[in-house]
Amino acid sequence: MTGGASGIGAATCRRLAAEGARVAVTDMNLDGARQVADEVTGAAYELDVRAEDSIRAAVDAAEADLGPIDALVNNAGYDEWGWFTDTDPALWDRVLAVNLRGVIAVTHAVLPGMQQRRRGRIVNTASEAGRVGSSGSAIYSAAKAGVIGFTKAIAIENGRYGITSNAVAPGPIETPLLMGAPDAFGDLGKRLVENMVGSTNLRRLGQPDEVAAAIAFLASDDASYITGQALGVSGGLARI
Repeated sequence: MTGGASGIGAATCRRLAAEGARVAVTDMNLDGARQVADEVTGAAYELDVRAEDSIRAAVDAAEADLGPIDALVNNAGYDEWGWFTDTDPALWDRVLAVNLRGVIAVTHAVLPGMQQRRRGRIVNTASEAGRVGSSGSAIYSAAKAGVIGFTKAIAIENGRYGITSNAVAPGPIETPLLMGAPDAFGDLGKRLVENMVGSTNLRRLGQPDEVAAAIAFLASDDASYITGQALGVSGGLARI
């Protein structure tokens, strides 16, 4: 589990552990990862999805301590709110490095072992922003669209190994990332969040546990004939 120290990642670690998984909680925030790992009797590892050396070290340590990785959840996420014309290439690189390249790099490190064992579950945290776009998050939207495309391509390439690859596409979820919009945009950020909620059929924010339930399902044997899909966990979101 990448990005396991808070939000959707922490909720998913708890859900997977409750269902019997041995959970490797990875995050740049090692103290936060350790707190979650202590809750679920798992193991914590520092991992920066932007750095291949960090990825390799975390994967090797997790497999040495817990055994082969049967399910990979790519959940690490990052955004910087702002109108596209106010952004610059340095911001693009920061957002794409975590949200898209990080998913690609961690999958590249874990997938060969799954192929050798001819079994595996990959679940990527995308976003409805990757399907419909999100005001104030153009680069994030582009990255998450890339995650959905990557998820589908990995599903096509790896079905012959018995490996499934799926994504969840959360809508407005009550996480530190989303709730930081007012800090970035002030009243405008508050209105953006309100507009997201108003665009859902259920007219409320989702909770991390609700996304965790979908991830746990896609990582389980109950989803053995589901692959190449992006499951919306968004309260029926139609637009952002």
